[in-house]
Amino acid sequence: MDQPAWNTKELTIGQVASRTGVAVSTLHFYEGKGLIRSRRTAGNQRRYLREVVRRVSFIRVAQRVGVPLDAIKAALATLPEHRTPTSEDWARLSESWHGELQKRIDALERLRDDLADCIGCGCLSMSKCVLANPYDELGAEGPGPRRLLSPKAPADPPKQA
Repeated sequence: MDQPAWNTKELTIGQVASRTGVAVSTLHFYEGKGLIRSRRTAGNQRRYLREVVRRVSFIRVAQRVGVPLDAIKAALATLPEHRTPTSEDWARLSESWHGELQKRIDALERLRDDLADCIGCGCLSMSKCVLANPYDELGAEGPGPRRLLSPKAPADPPKQA
């Protein structure tokens, strides 16, 4: 696809897709979710302001680090008049996501460290779980993979009484 002139103020959906590396259907999805917007020409074709390229890039980077679309939309809504995020905006918004991202990192590290030994569910379905979770002690904490869900997952298996 031909690159638009540097001073072109509006881009077609194909140009935005080409420049951002996302599918046209993804741009339709983002627009439907209110993350980006376009105007329609007399021929009903979408036209995007050039700054939507940065906005889509912001969305993709935030998604890549695990920020859900609802949180991204809420963050973008804090910007005046739907403007494109600046580096200062990114710093402020990413700081607000820091705590949630750290929880995810911690959970992924526990998953990585426990993956070879136990699925962490407390179900005693694996013979090794009898050693890591005797008498299904973790089952008392609730359903699901307790070792992976608990923010303070034990480093060592519970001790037998």
